[in-house]
Amino acid sequence: MSDCIFCKIVAGEIPSRKVYEDEDVLAFHDVNPAAPVHFLIIPKRHVASLETCDSGHRDILGRLLLLAPKLAREQGLANGFKTVINTGVDGGQLVMHLHVHVLGGSKLQHV
Repeated sequence: MSDCIFCKIVAGEIPSRKVYEDEDVLAFHDVNPAAPVHFLIIPKRHVASLETCDSGHRDILGRLLLLAPKLAREQGLANGFKTVINTGVDGGQLVMHLHVHVLGGSKLQHV
């Protein structure tokens, strides 16, 4: 989508501090970190939100979640981390492109 900031990051139109990239997934540091380590994992193909996913998204959803602990360890989060998927405006989603927040590096509040 031409107006999606994450699609522009995927296309290389906006720079990012990459954590990981393959043919289907991109992970990069959040520009407004809420923890000492805060990065996002996104599908390269535009998916608006978790709400819009169906069984056809099973593989990419699994890839996003399975990458979280691997990348968290690589970023030094040996004592744990938090994953967050905000969904929709009322769920706090600011960018309408599915993304998994991975946060850690300090003791985080319970939700």
